[in-house]
Amino acid sequence: MTETILEVKNISIRFPIYGGVLQRKIGAVQAVSDVSLAVKKGETLGIVGESGCGKTTLGRAIVRLYEPAQGQIIFRGQDITHQSMSELRPLRKNMQMIFQDPYASLNPRLNVRAILEEPLILNDNMDKDARLERVRELLDLVGLRQDALNRYPHEFSGGQRQRIGIARAIALNPDLIVADEAVSALDVSIQAQVINLLVELQKKLGMAYLFVAHDLGVVQYICDRVAVMYLGRVVEIGEASKLYSAPAHPYTRALLSAIPASHPRNRRTVQPVAGDVPSPSNPPSGCAFHPRCAYASDICKLEVPQLRKMGAAEVACHNADKIANGGAK
Repeated sequence: MTETILEVKNISIRFPIYGGVLQRKIGAVQAVSDVSLAVKKGETLGIVGESGCGKTTLGRAIVRLYEPAQGQIIFRGQDITHQSMSELRPLRKNMQMIFQDPYASLNPRLNVRAILEEPLILNDNMDKDARLERVRELLDLVGLRQDALNRYPHEFSGGQRQRIGIARAIALNPDLIVADEAVSALDVSIQAQVINLLVELQKKLGMAYLFVAHDLGVVQYICDRVAVMYLGRVVEIGEASKLYSAPAHPYTRALLSAIPASHPRNRRTVQPVAGDVPSPSNPPSGCAFHPRCAYASDICKLEVPQLRKMGAAEVACHNADKIANGGAK
């Protein structure tokens, strides 16, 4: 059995809304609602969904950049949900993050050597020569030349800056990396290079990825399992190959039908979704997807569907069985 290094149990995250002259709390944005998932050692779990569905918020909460309102985050068997920063410090080196914008995530006043030495100074008892040797090794691992050591972030291209961000993330040999839209800000040709780099590093170092992305083609290539989120909830989760070949939730079907075909003969029939994503500060009753779902029934408007086993996947849909059997809209 492969070791489970991360377990998220019924996590919810809310952000208060303030208004009026006195800036009193008048509501809350329910960014993540009752999400549960697990990541095994060496596995890549993809998190996909429309903008605003809570993917990034969930990823940041897992590394404790956001405080959950309820639920549990268990990392390597230890509950870290409400640990203080001092309590988290020993675990920080085992869970790292790659951010979406490689320029904004790097300190423009530090050169590459200082950027990569920083986590080593804070977390490892290395002398100066050992740190420099490790920094040189990291540059080799991510495909950057040694003359990058004394250069600053603004002197690099977007793809090179993201390689620096990846080098910083793997500096302490973490067990888990949360990659938040790690390639979405890059050109398509550079995206492929960075994705291949992440795959190679995973094979060499054995770390797990929580891979947050919009690009479903990239997710299909790199991920072992995929969780589909809609308005803060996971609506379907399963093995990537099976989820892509036989999606069970109507929202997953709509997402996958929109993937551009690599050849005209392979074009899919696009299943457009009516309407817009509801406001997370005022979500619909019952299933949040029901106002846009062609298969919605009365129960969908009243009860929130829970994830249940359906074949190789788990699906949160009251009518998933009927849809799978070709039920009428």
